[in-house]
Amino acid sequence: MEFEILTTPRLQLRKITPEVLKYVFESSADAQLMEFLGLISEEELQKERAKYEKGFTTFNKSFVNFHLIEPQSGTLIGMCGFHTWYTDHRRAEIGYNLLYEGFKNKGYMTEAMEAIIRYGFETMNLNRIEAFIGTANVPSLKLLEKFGFTREGLLREHYAKNGRIEDSIVYSLLKGEYGADPNPNKKHSQMWGDE
Repeated sequence: MEFEILTTPRLQLRKITPEVLKYVFESSADAQLMEFLGLISEEELQKERAKYEKGFTTFNKSFVNFHLIEPQSGTLIGMCGFHTWYTDHRRAEIGYNLLYEGFKNKGYMTEAMEAIIRYGFETMNLNRIEAFIGTANVPSLKLLEKFGFTREGLLREHYAKNGRIEDSIVYSLLKGEYGADPNPNKKHSQMWGDE
C-alpha cells in the first residue's frame, strides 16, 4: 500500500486513515503492527486491536491522523492529526503526542502542527478545529496559543486519564482565523512604542 506523505523541513508525516488501518490490521503480523503503530507492549497492541474491531468511524464521524517520522532514521517519533471528525459539521478535534523524551522541546510538534492545521483547513475543508487540554498540560496550552487558538472555556470532569477524572480546557481555531496574527494587540502596541 502506498501512503500519502506530507513533508516538513525535518519530518515526514505519513497519513493514516480508517482504510489504511484496515489494510494494516488485516495484512500484518503482530510485530509489524507494533512497529507501524509505534507500540512498545502487547497490552498497547491489544487496546489498538480492540479499537479496530469496534470500528473507528460512523456514518458522519471519522479521523485523519499522521505518523511523525524522522526521515534519517525512519523512526516513528509521534502522532498528530484529527479525531472525532464530524464530517457533516466540518469540525474535528486535534490531538498530538511525541513518543520519546529525546524529541521533546525541539520544535518537532510545532513543525508538524503547522502542516496538519493547513491540511485540515485546505484539504479536509474543516471550518473548526477543536482541542481539549488538561489544565496542567502547560506545553500543549502554549502550543495551541502559538497557533492562535482561542480559549473558549472549561469542561468540568470531562476526561479520564490514568484512572482519574480531569477537567479540560476547550480551545478552537476557525478557518476564518487561520493565518491571522494570534496577538494583533501586541503588534499595535509595539507600533506605538508601548513595549
